[in-house]
Amino acid sequence: MVCGYVPFCRRLCRPRPFLLVLVVAVCLLYQTLTPIGTKRFFSSVVNGISPNKLAETKQGRYKEVSSRNTHCLLPSNNSQTVKKIEDSILKNFGSHTRRAILYVPPSCGKKELQLYQRILAQCGYTVIVLEDGKLNVGLGHEHHYRGDISSWDLLICLSSSKMDDTDCFQIDGLRQLELFQKVNTLPEIQHLLCRKEGLCQITRAFPGLHLPIAFPSCLDQHMLSKSNIAGGLSQSVKSSEGDERTNFANLSVPAPADQKELFKAQDLSVIIKAYVLVTSLTPLRAFIHSTAIVWFPPKKKHFSVKLQRFFEAFFKSNSPQQAFENMKETISKLLLVTEVFSESPTLGPKTFRRCSLCFQMLTFDIGFKTSIYPVVLQIHEHFDFQVDDGLNFQDQTIKEFLLEDTFKFVLSNKSSASSFFEVLQNIYRSVVSKDENYQKEYKQCLSLEEINSMINFVKELKNMGQFELLFPSSAPKIQTLLHDLYHMVDPMGKLGSILTGHWFLSNILKQFQFINKETCTNLSEWNSFPEKESVKQRAPFNLMKNQKDKDTLSHIKQIFTSPHLDLNPKFNPKIKEYYTEVPFDVVTVKIGAEPSNCQCQVHLDERKGPSVANYPLGLGINKITILVTNKSQPDPEVVSSYKITVYREDRPSLPLFDDYVVCGFVQDCGLLIQPEESCGLQPLSPEYLSAISRTHFKTCEAGDTKGQWIVPCLSCSDNRTCDWREITWQPHNCQYSVLTKPELQQCIEGRKVLFIGDSTNRGIMYYLIERVNETLQEWQKAHDVKFYHNINDGKTFISYSYYPQFWINVNQRPTFEKALEQLLQRSHPLENTGQTVLVVGGVQWLNSNHLQIIQKVLKRENLSNILVVIKSVGMGFHLPVDGLHSLSQTDVQKLWNENLIILSTAERYGYEVVDTFIITMGRYKEFLPGKCGCHFHEVVKSKTFKESPDITIKLPKPYFLGKYFNSPNQLSQLRDYAMNSQSPYHIRGPINQVYSEILLSRICASKRKAGDS
Repeated sequence: MVCGYVPFCRRLCRPRPFLLVLVVAVCLLYQTLTPIGTKRFFSSVVNGISPNKLAETKQGRYKEVSSRNTHCLLPSNNSQTVKKIEDSILKNFGSHTRRAILYVPPSCGKKELQLYQRILAQCGYTVIVLEDGKLNVGLGHEHHYRGDISSWDLLICLSSSKMDDTDCFQIDGLRQLELFQKVNTLPEIQHLLCRKEGLCQITRAFPGLHLPIAFPSCLDQHMLSKSNIAGGLSQSVKSSEGDERTNFANLSVPAPADQKELFKAQDLSVIIKAYVLVTSLTPLRAFIHSTAIVWFPPKKKHFSVKLQRFFEAFFKSNSPQQAFENMKETISKLLLVTEVFSESPTLGPKTFRRCSLCFQMLTFDIGFKTSIYPVVLQIHEHFDFQVDDGLNFQDQTIKEFLLEDTFKFVLSNKSSASSFFEVLQNIYRSVVSKDENYQKEYKQCLSLEEINSMINFVKELKNMGQFELLFPSSAPKIQTLLHDLYHMVDPMGKLGSILTGHWFLSNILKQFQFINKETCTNLSEWNSFPEKESVKQRAPFNLMKNQKDKDTLSHIKQIFTSPHLDLNPKFNPKIKEYYTEVPFDVVTVKIGAEPSNCQCQVHLDERKGPSVANYPLGLGINKITILVTNKSQPDPEVVSSYKITVYREDRPSLPLFDDYVVCGFVQDCGLLIQPEESCGLQPLSPEYLSAISRTHFKTCEAGDTKGQWIVPCLSCSDNRTCDWREITWQPHNCQYSVLTKPELQQCIEGRKVLFIGDSTNRGIMYYLIERVNETLQEWQKAHDVKFYHNINDGKTFISYSYYPQFWINVNQRPTFEKALEQLLQRSHPLENTGQTVLVVGGVQWLNSNHLQIIQKVLKRENLSNILVVIKSVGMGFHLPVDGLHSLSQTDVQKLWNENLIILSTAERYGYEVVDTFIITMGRYKEFLPGKCGCHFHEVVKSKTFKESPDITIKLPKPYFLGKYFNSPNQLSQLRDYAMNSQSPYHIRGPINQVYSEILLSRICASKRKAGDS
């Protein structure tokens, strides 16, 4: 037997649920066609022409559709009829003017507005901005709906941070939309999922589903009206097969054993912001972005990460894939319940016509405790990026990245109508092969709006980018839940056409699963479908003919960059090396690539690296490697690599004119660290200039003397008029001594200098070696303990220990105390005098507790009288880089306070200090290559040792240490070692040079004091 109502078949009808629907007739409505006015109906079809029947007239402004203009089409019909359908869809649903209305509430910031304007302009839209209170005027019925229906295609309502801001789009407004107009609003979702009252309605209506939602207790049970409960959910119903069905209160879905504990837990292990895009509520189409924001309570330090990678790392010992699937299933279940609730004849709000092209961006705050079962903490009606009080650099970049992806996805202008009809024919042939009597069955006509919805789904599947499909889902339990829910709210089958739509979407997805088997399309859910012998015969688009040649295994199809990079030469898959330049203000670039062959994947920098990543661009040469790996191998091998060299220019600089003014600055206005202090270039007073220009100037007595950067400019109000080559660090009321080579060699003769810290401390060490020896014969990125005996003609010993060893698990890595003890013991014998120098410091790991450990260890080792120099924290980790935690502006301000504590603690212990934070914070954009954005030094090959250099590296002019712009004779010697042709390596970096020279002056000043005493 063939089921009369296909969507409600569950068990008895499962063998043949396709025949009624898939032997489909698609309604062609043209000429005077009004798609929404078309009534769905069942009738016998003779030769593809439906019997005369008047379409139902809807309320509102839609006209009656004449039966003479209503045609039905079997999939096997000729291309002329298909062309008419395509033309009708383009006429009714196509974008007319690419004109967008951008509604801005009062609480919206300027940066937010500019971001949306830029993204929409990139998508080809002309943008008109409407401020709060002007929305009704801007979207007035007289002009925009009746007088000029093509006046706009898209309305974007920016999110508001204040409750009292005017709602962007009222529900009644949806009645006025034209078919081609889109709004980023689905009111049912906003009401039911993003409001406490709506969530309470859903959870009371479906208590047996065990929806894992954590929110304050709901109001009393009367939130749902008694009539709704009595008329709908409280009644038991019987299916057409006779099995008794219970109400939703008794509809049982097993809940995880520890879910009750999850709801009560206040100490969640991790919280995830998952970004979900709903492109249709009925029938549901939803996608989740591959990027999320994660943080570990109670701390709010957060980072962006690829979801798949996060679950593999966080749940590596506890079913990571299942945990990921549980999260996606939870989101899908909530969205599905929202659809069913909104469609229920007795429950859902049915006061307005749906907007078929509207969409909704959502953020699900998902928590996990110790198990693999999630709990939903909050659902935002927009993409939410704010974890604490403000957005840091990383948040802003991720926000731009996600919004760009989203609008490219939903605003794509590509047509997929022809692809849809090929898929339809495939489905049709599949049904024919199963039942030769299909022509005897009833067929269903689809409205043009339904056809367009399916065409959009095909387009979405073909262009998902960084999105992954959430729903439709191939998971059997989700499909069963879908039918059970609709059967409960609609036992009489009045909503059968909705399930028909779901069925179509599922079969379209199934066809794309077949394509995925042959072309590796990136849809993770498709991998669960089994291979069948008939797949090759059914696969649409003739994709079986497009097998890639073996030589494309080593190629990539294209390279994506944001901002756009002009590669030289222009991209060609067969060319493997490229060069480009960016201006000083471009500090990061987002880069990715797409492989030419479906058997391959691309990774950045390493075999398991990401396919898309944000890179920091240091001054000078930055190298980015794109690896192509063959994933068909058990252990994917690298088949080729592409290299991109990005040269970031120095600050734009004018030559020093005679008529200049002197300007000073401590902090940049782009990253305000001391809010109470001025930022940017400030004119210096004549008294200050006179004071620092004196011939005899006292020597600074500490390495943390306050100061500022000074630079000559034509105007202090425009930093583009400055000669940045002449910038100098000027301490207040003193100067640091710049030692000659003989003075320095004498200072460190017979001394042992021990360094412990990260790569920034290592940069100071290499600077010292090159200054003393006038050459740097060897160099490596040492991450262990290193010893150097060839310093100062063998008269000076230097050792170095890398700390912290971040690549080792926290529970296993050596403690600071252990690392310091090991360095001291391996550097024996050591004198308990100033002849032994210990230099401790790093970017941001150091705190006052480490100074206490130093004191304890030195006392235990009988070395309390050695010279200890503390290099304080510095700028870094302020850029959004994949895999690294980045600091917000608030975090950097806290770091400033922590640095003050370190300096005061060091003074209390009698340690020397070098304050690198105040030196680096105003020039945080001038970092050199390295992911952390914290390196102000770089080791490069000297020019004479380079073979055919492609790029000439300009060695920087030494940066002066407090003698205005009159270069003393001793400074000229700093150039000599930099240009030494006998040195294979050179350490460059003017900022590193400044605080390294301060360090040397403090080491040698301490020796002079010891000699004087």
